[in-house]
Amino acid sequence: MDYIRHRKPILIAGLCTIALIALPRTALADASGVSFWLPGTFGSLAATPVAPGWAYETIYLHLQQSAGAGKNFVTTNGIPGSVTSGLNARADALVEGVTYTWATPILGGQAGFTMLAAPGNLGVGIGASLTGPLGNTVSGVKTDNRTTVSDVFYQGTLKWNQGVNNEMIYVAGNIPSGTYDVNRLANLSFGFTAVDAGAGYTYLDPKTGHEFSIVGGLTYSGPNNALQYQNGIDAHLDWAASQFISKDVLVGVAGYYFQQLTDDTGLGAKLGGFRGMAVGVGPQIGFLFPVGDYQGYLNIKGYADLEVQNRPQGWSTWVTFAIQPKAPEPPPTAAPIVRKY
Repeated sequence: MDYIRHRKPILIAGLCTIALIALPRTALADASGVSFWLPGTFGSLAATPVAPGWAYETIYLHLQQSAGAGKNFVTTNGIPGSVTSGLNARADALVEGVTYTWATPILGGQAGFTMLAAPGNLGVGIGASLTGPLGNTVSGVKTDNRTTVSDVFYQGTLKWNQGVNNEMIYVAGNIPSGTYDVNRLANLSFGFTAVDAGAGYTYLDPKTGHEFSIVGGLTYSGPNNALQYQNGIDAHLDWAASQFISKDVLVGVAGYYFQQLTDDTGLGAKLGGFRGMAVGVGPQIGFLFPVGDYQGYLNIKGYADLEVQNRPQGWSTWVTFAIQPKAPEPPPTAAPIVRKY
C-alpha cells in the first residue's frame, strides 16, 4: 500500500476550532456547560504533512444538544449572568476555509496557516429562567432562532515526518466578528477571544494502511464583558484510528476526552466553578478521488456523548470536503543496465 504515502489527504479534523462556532451561544462557553473548544475537532491524519500550496476546505456540521430541567446553565437570556434550567439546542453550520502550506521547511518542518468562518442557523429553547443578577425569579419558556455568521478563526501548524511517525504543534484562536448579541439566545459569535495551543502525533504505515492519531491541547478564554464571565482553562484530547481498505477508502473510529481544569470566574459566574467534562466516540469513513489536477477528499464522521458533567449532552455529524494539490509522484525507477560482451 505504498500509494498512501503519495496520496495523503488533508483531513479537516486537523483544522482547529472549526466547529466551535456551531453551538448556539446559550449552549456555548463553560458558562453554559460547553467550551470554546468543540471536542472531536481533530481526527485521523491530523499530524501528517500535506502537499504544499493552497487548499480549500468546507464542512457541514450539525449538532444536537439537550439538558433536562434539573440541569442549570448560565446564559445570556437578555440578563447578564442569568441562570436557566433545561435546554434544547440545534445548530447547522457550513464552515468555509482556506489553507496555505509552505514548501520551504521551517525548523525542519512543514508550516501551514488556515483561516475559517461559517454562516449557520441556530435554534434554542430553554425551559425556565430561574434567577437574574438581582435575585428576580422568572418562569416560562423562551426560544430563539437565528441565521447569522461566526467569528473568524485562524490556525497555524508546524509538522514533521520521519517514516511512519508524524508530529505536529499548533496554535489557534478566534477574531470576534461583531455579530454577538447579548440579548439573543442564539449566537455563532463568542463575545470573547480565546487561544488554543497543543501538539499531536500520527502513526501511518503506508504498507499496511494502519493509522492512528492523537492530539492534545489547552484553551485559554478571555472575559465576556457582557456576561461578566470568564471561562476556566480547558484541556482536550482527540483521537482517531482508521484502516485503508483500498487505495481510496478508509474506515475507522474517533473519540474525545474533554476536561475543564480551572474554575469559571467573574460576577456572572452564578454557578461557581462549574467545571465541565465530556467523553464521546463515533464512526468515520473517508474517500479519496481526483479533481482535475488536484486531490479531493470526503470524510463523514459522527460523535455521541457517552458521559458529560456540567454540559449539555447530545451528538454531532461532520461532513468534510477538501481540495488540495496532489503530492508529486515518485520518480520512475530506472531499469538496470545489462552489458553484453
